[in-house]
Amino acid sequence: MGSFSIWHWLIVLVIVALVFGTKKLRNIGSDLGGAVKGFKEGMKDANSDKPAEQVTQQKVADDTIDVQAKEKTNS
Repeated sequence: MGSFSIWHWLIVLVIVALVFGTKKLRNIGSDLGGAVKGFKEGMKDANSDKPAEQVTQQKVADDTIDVQAKEKTNS
């Protein structure tokens, strides 16, 4: 009663494939793989020598645009 045979798992797999469809399952698998890859890259970045504050300041400095505002005149 406690263990499932291979036939039980095959039946469950067929039911899941019928309910969700193979395309949906493939998309879920690729999304999960992308999330794991992103997590691993994040862990590598956390182990780098740069402190988090310096990285944040560099990103903000790169995105800053210096412009002058013109005064609005009523015509």
